Amino acid sequence: MDRTERFYKIELLIRSRGGISFAGLLAELEVSRATLKRDLEYLRSRLNAPIAYDRLDNGYHFTGGADARAHELPGLWFSQTEIHALLTMHQLILGLDAEGVLGRHLQPLLDKLHGMLGASESEARELMRRIRIVGAARRPVPARFFELVGSALMKRQRLAMSYFSRSRQSESRRTVSPQRLTHWRNTWYLDAWCHASDGLRRFALDAVREAQLLDAAAREVPLAEVETALDAGYGAFAGGQVQWARLWFSAEAAQWVAHEQWHPQQQVTRRDDGSLELRLPYADPTELAMDLLRHGDQAEVLEPPVLRERVARQLDEAARRYAAPKSVAEHGIAISPAAD
Repeated sequence: MDRTERFYKIELLIRSRGGISFAGLLAELEVSRATLKRDLEYLRSRLNAPIAYDRLDNGYHFTGGADARAHELPGLWFSQTEIHALLTMHQLILGLDAEGVLGRHLQPLLDKLHGMLGASESEARELMRRIRIVGAARRPVPARFFELVGSALMKRQRLAMSYFSRSRQSESRRTVSPQRLTHWRNTWYLDAWCHASDGLRRFALDAVREAQLLDAAAREVPLAEVETALDAGYGAFAGGQVQWARLWFSAEAAQWVAHEQWHPQQQVTRRDDGSLELRLPYADPTELAMDLLRHGDQAEVLEPPVLRERVARQLDEAARRYAAPKSVAEHGIAISPAAD
């Protein structure tokens, strides 16, 4: 058994038997005398376990009466491997949490996990440095709004908020019933019932300008209905009629696209020449077009015509912009001469 399991077993043996000798612990744990001494010292000095040795009884027991008997080790019973997995998950959460909201609330758990591992402060820092989460193009959410939305979601209460719509370039007041928090591409979204539009909507939390928790109970919407309404299309943009896109990727791009999930319902077909066809549903073309354009000339929209025309227009506009001889100077970009 590993060190963490031994800690729990030592406490279990003392509690269940009222006291146990050093020899009895050795027999139960099957460890060396030196290891058992270190475990007992760690339990007392680092985990504040009220364990004392009684010479008259020749055994270890809890001191302090009822309070001592109620003593429990921090956290649940995790093995060392499970603790390492939890610490990795903690780093992942920090990578999603630019404002440190979740990380701040999880810090007590992190401290206990390090304590259960027996890691010193320097060892703990070194362990966390071995896990790196990179979030590109992150859109941070103010901590006060994230906590308020999270509270409204868990308490099942309505939320009043001032929301800035980027598509309309305008700000409006909304009363919403939170249904779900969604993390997508390095930012957070609130899936909620909007009482103004009388329907399910998805709100980017970084676009919330003001928010207030209301006393009114949230309108309950079955999660299956939320998923049907907001998850059917592609990306974070929801609403509108769902259409199916058929996309082509060259053999070079297919090396990556073949291993990517663009949508849970996607259909992938490999061609003999190594290229790939991808079919997937979408409701709003904005995000799908952006993802397709990043593959440049290695991708093409085959269907539907409306999506093909949209992407073609964007490519034509980009080509004209790059072809304009004065575009660099107009943007105020200085270009250094190439080195010989």
